[in-house]
Amino acid sequence: MLKLDTIKQPVADELKQFESFFRDATKSDITLLNLIVNYLIRNKGKQIRPLFVFLSAKMHGKINRSTFLAATSIELLHSATLVHDDVTDDSYERRGKLSINAIWRNKIAVLIGDFLLSKGLLIATKEKEYETLDIISEAVKETIEGELLQSEKSRKLDIDEATYFEIISKKTASLIGSSLAVGAHSVGADTAVIEEMKQIGILAGLAFQIRDDIFDYEEKGIIGKPTGNDIKEQKITLPLIHVLKQSGWIERQRILNVVRRKNKRKDKVNQLINLVHEKGGIEYATLKMNEYCEMAIERLSKFPQNEARDALALLFRYIITRKR
Repeated sequence: MLKLDTIKQPVADELKQFESFFRDATKSDITLLNLIVNYLIRNKGKQIRPLFVFLSAKMHGKINRSTFLAATSIELLHSATLVHDDVTDDSYERRGKLSINAIWRNKIAVLIGDFLLSKGLLIATKEKEYETLDIISEAVKETIEGELLQSEKSRKLDIDEATYFEIISKKTASLIGSSLAVGAHSVGADTAVIEEMKQIGILAGLAFQIRDDIFDYEEKGIIGKPTGNDIKEQKITLPLIHVLKQSGWIERQRILNVVRRKNKRKDKVNQLINLVHEKGGIEYATLKMNEYCEMAIERLSKFPQNEARDALALLFRYIITRKR
C-alpha cells in the first residue's frame, strides 16, 4: 500500500517549513479568530493540495517564496470551503472532531470561512502574485458554481452522469487543477505547461472525488457499516447514478423517493446501499475513477522524468487507493 510519507519525501523539508509559514499567514489581532484558526490547524487533514503545489513546482523548477505563497493561498481556500460546507450540510463533525459550526455555531463559522477565503486572496494580492491570484480566483468561482449547481439538482433530483461530472469538476477538480497550475507558475513555467498541469490536476481531481463518493457506500468505522450520508443529504453520486440508469420507471421512482425524503430510517438507506452494490454501482464508479487516474498519469509522463514527477504519479495512485 502506498504511504503518503514516502510520496512527500522529495518536498519533505519544504512541507515542514510550510506549517509555520501557513500559521504566520493566518495570524490575527482578534483573539477569537486566532483561537478558531488554531483549532483548524491542530485538526488539519493530510494537506494534499499544498503537496500538489510543491511537487508541481519542484517538477518544473526550484521551490521559492512564490511557491509557499501559492500553497498557502490554496490551503486557505480549501479550508474556507470545508468550513462553509459543514454549515450548508448541517455537519457537526470533520475528521472525527467537532466542526467549527458545532462549537461556535453557524454565524461564526460562516465568518471564519469568509476570513480564510479573503486571506487566501489577499496574500496573493499583497505579494503582487497576480497570475496566482487569477488562477485561484477562477477556482473560487468554479467551486461556488459547483455548489449551487449541486444544490439546484439535489432539489430536483435530476442529476445524470454528465451533470455529476460537471459538478465535481467545478467543486473538487478545479481546485486540484489550480494547485498544480500555481505550483508550476511559481517557478516560472510557461503558459502551455501551466495549462497542461491544470488539466492533469482536473483529471486527478475527478478521480479524487469519485473515491470520496465511493466511501459513502463502503464499510468503515467501528460499526463497520456504510454511513449513507450522501443519500441522507439528497446527494446523488456516481454509484447511484449508474443504478438509476439501469432501473425501470417504477424502481427509479422508489429509489428517488428514498433520497427525496432525506431518509433517516437506517433500513431504507441500507437497502439502497445494498442495491448499489448488487447492481454494480461501485464497480462502475471504480472503473471511471481508475480511467481518470490513468489519463492523468499518462499526460504527466510526457514531461521529463524526475523525482517530483514520479512522486506526483504516486500521489495520483494514492488518492484512489486511500482508505479515507
